[in-house]
Amino acid sequence: MKLAIIGAGYVGLVTAACFAEMGNEVICVDTDAAKVEGLEQGRIPIYEPGLEDYVKRNYQEHRLFFSTELGPAIQKSLICFIAVGTPQDQDGSADLSMVLEVARDIGRHMNGYKVIVEKSTVPVGTARQVRQVIEAELRARGEVFEFDVVSNPEFLKEGTAIDDFMKPDRIVAGCDEVRVAELMKEVYAPFVRTNHPIIIMDVVSAELTKYAANAFLATKISFINEIANICSRTGANINMVRRGIGSDPRVGPLFLFPGLGYGGSCFPKDMQALIHTALSYDYTPRLLEAAEAVNQDQRRLFVEVIRAYFKDDLKGRVFAVWGLSFKPQTDDIREAPALTVISRLLEMGATVQAYDPEAMPATRQHLGDNPAVTYTASTYEALKGADALIICTEWTKFREPDFERMHGLMKAPVIFDGRNLYNSAKLANFGFTYFHIGQKV
Repeated sequence: MKLAIIGAGYVGLVTAACFAEMGNEVICVDTDAAKVEGLEQGRIPIYEPGLEDYVKRNYQEHRLFFSTELGPAIQKSLICFIAVGTPQDQDGSADLSMVLEVARDIGRHMNGYKVIVEKSTVPVGTARQVRQVIEAELRARGEVFEFDVVSNPEFLKEGTAIDDFMKPDRIVAGCDEVRVAELMKEVYAPFVRTNHPIIIMDVVSAELTKYAANAFLATKISFINEIANICSRTGANINMVRRGIGSDPRVGPLFLFPGLGYGGSCFPKDMQALIHTALSYDYTPRLLEAAEAVNQDQRRLFVEVIRAYFKDDLKGRVFAVWGLSFKPQTDDIREAPALTVISRLLEMGATVQAYDPEAMPATRQHLGDNPAVTYTASTYEALKGADALIICTEWTKFREPDFERMHGLMKAPVIFDGRNLYNSAKLANFGFTYFHIGQKV
């Protein structure tokens, strides 16, 4: 098939590369000329394992193309995927301005039957708005073309997005016509040869499914953090409790790891958007609001442990910080817990020596030229002269460090572990003072 992917961001670029990998002719359009030029030269603007190989191979083999010109891409393609950003607006709702602007452009350039697919995460009712905008543009042109609008949410995890797209556990497609449902089944057929389902539903249900999925996972994270905080008061072992409840198949072990809460581009934004949607329909989503409150509080509680240990005297102290991205295997720092922790340390007069395998450039850009923050070439360099180590992201290279070497490099052998990577008894044997999430206070 001939496909247009509108938006060369995280979702759009992964979508374009994976569809091309299956033999489709794909044109990926973005308004950022520098980004398009970079992609044509093999420069990938984001870090995602496997993505660079997919993009370069399919571009070289003339299945994947990049352009800044939306009109020709729409006219050449049967299916147009909208994959532009929907950032959080000031009131917590999703900002649909970019989605609707793309819809206007589609209406201006449409030259026959098209399938318009919402790939961006959008609230209930967006497909209706997209249809209205396109119809208005067609009327202004004096043209009448049939088209369908489909909601086809993505369920990609940063760090494993290629595998998630190529081997999905399910495909959700919201379609209001049988003909477009069959088209969506056809375009996704190569990805579900292992009989994972293509779930066809109405458009509104599909729009809500994405938000509901992310809200559930975010709530599960806040739940285990709430239990960890109860453990810290009662003396229960959060790791034992986690295993005890996670072994129940009705609960499952995934997303039951206590830590600094969720971050990234999806969970925080989507939770706020779903809360806003519920409130706009005169319903107060108490569970979702509580999950969000727990998530925000988790970082504050972690910093309070650090403050308490140093008796509120952080001025002039040096902290090594391991991990800046919101999760491993990505350079994404949006809503990353590390940024909150670092900002509070700086406010209290501390300095930071930070290390992350991928996210240091993005963090440097975010924090600006701050002399109180140093970015180091290795985990061990970050430890030199440090009053304590703070772990904010669970990169695999942090799991089995040389503790003797660490002890020798640090000014004081103190670790505040925001991801519960280590065994307390083992750390005690190496002479460390060790704090973790859920530890008895």
